[in-house]
Amino acid sequence: MDGTPLAGPGGGIRRYVTELHAALVREFPEDEFALLSDQLGQAPTGLSRYWWLHGLNQKLANFDLFHGTDFSVPYLKRKPAVLMIHDLSPWRMDSGLPLPDGQGSVRNQNPDREGGGVISPRVRQRTPWLIRLRRYTVILTPSEAIKREVSTFFGAAAEDVFAVPLAASELFRPVAGERSTYFLFVGTMVPRKNLTTLLRAFELVRKKRPEAELLIVGRGAGSEQPGVKYLREIPDTDLPALYSQAAAVCYPSLYEGFGLPVLEALQCGATVITSRDPALVETGGGATIQVEALDVKAWAEAMLQAKPDPERAIRRAAQFSWSLTAKLTREVYQEAIRRG
Repeated sequence: MDGTPLAGPGGGIRRYVTELHAALVREFPEDEFALLSDQLGQAPTGLSRYWWLHGLNQKLANFDLFHGTDFSVPYLKRKPAVLMIHDLSPWRMDSGLPLPDGQGSVRNQNPDREGGGVISPRVRQRTPWLIRLRRYTVILTPSEAIKREVSTFFGAAAEDVFAVPLAASELFRPVAGERSTYFLFVGTMVPRKNLTTLLRAFELVRKKRPEAELLIVGRGAGSEQPGVKYLREIPDTDLPALYSQAAAVCYPSLYEGFGLPVLEALQCGATVITSRDPALVETGGGATIQVEALDVKAWAEAMLQAKPDPERAIRRAAQFSWSLTAKLTREVYQEAIRRG
């Protein structure tokens, strides 16, 4: 498995690699799973410095396949390779390409990984070529929505793309306490997260509920606004209580590959309001309130009318687990090995 995301800041892709690797080791003790990267431990020397061309393939000599967890696989295909495409934000957000659900287009000069760091131009240029040159054996996505996009956008054959959902950590559980008057957003403050719409909606909410607050958790800087508090990055251990006691968790994103904070919140029994982005609708599975992403008045109305239904939220979240993700991922591994 590509362990490179473990060398970067926290975020959705790092969490994916950490949780999936742990679950695979736990569920399949007879197998060996290694996290490989030129950015973990001592830097490679000689020809191995050309990691994706040469160094990685040397390390793979005794393994059955490689799982590219972060948009990349070796340039030379020596072993079966599973290429993970988390979403198409590196291409859609940077180029102004239309969003998949007809919401227009967004040009983002600083596109982001889900909750993580900036994706370099090298990644945006490299991955399409890896797909065109068939350096993968199969492609993996976190949702059916992204599976469809990969087939349409890159022209990959549908039978080569497999969707395996993510899961929330077991850390996320309901925390006893009364519902508070604050609304909560968790995520990186970049344009595709659509915080501008949420902030404008919150202004309308405050006119009817002056005591309401909006707590924003995540990396980035925001403008000052009455009732809005920026908590920046906080430990994961603090999130379950925030999710559990929020009047509603708001996720107005214009585009997602899965929407892990939505599932985390549901697992805590929270009331969750999301945009109608296809991946978020898929993850929410009818347990969330869905609003058009850019409709400020509709967001305000949804926030004002949100009612708790923890049983429905927890029921939906229970359909996901890292154990299930690991089992489904290993089935994809077996299919890649079968195809050779």
